[in-house]
Amino acid sequence: MNVDTTALADVLGRLRRVQGQIGGIVRMIEEGRDCSDVVTQLAAASRALDRAGFKIIATGMRQCMVQEAEGTRPMDVEELERLFLSLA
Repeated sequence: MNVDTTALADVLGRLRRVQGQIGGIVRMIEEGRDCSDVVTQLAAASRALDRAGFKIIATGMRQCMVQEAEGTRPMDVEELERLFLSLA
């Protein structure tokens, strides 16, 4: 499944923010910041990554159900469900 990158511009922005968050978490650990602060930031970064993954899957699902690439068949419901659940 190839996903249209223009449809995922917001995902790229979200991933760039997560990249910055991860850098901040590394600095927090290096500076010896409080464990609860570090874990809070890790949880926020994790949620952002999950949302990015779900957005990619949702976009791909829409594309796969309506478009058929040359020489290939669209994904069936079971294949789409497996892909979606891979993030669970």
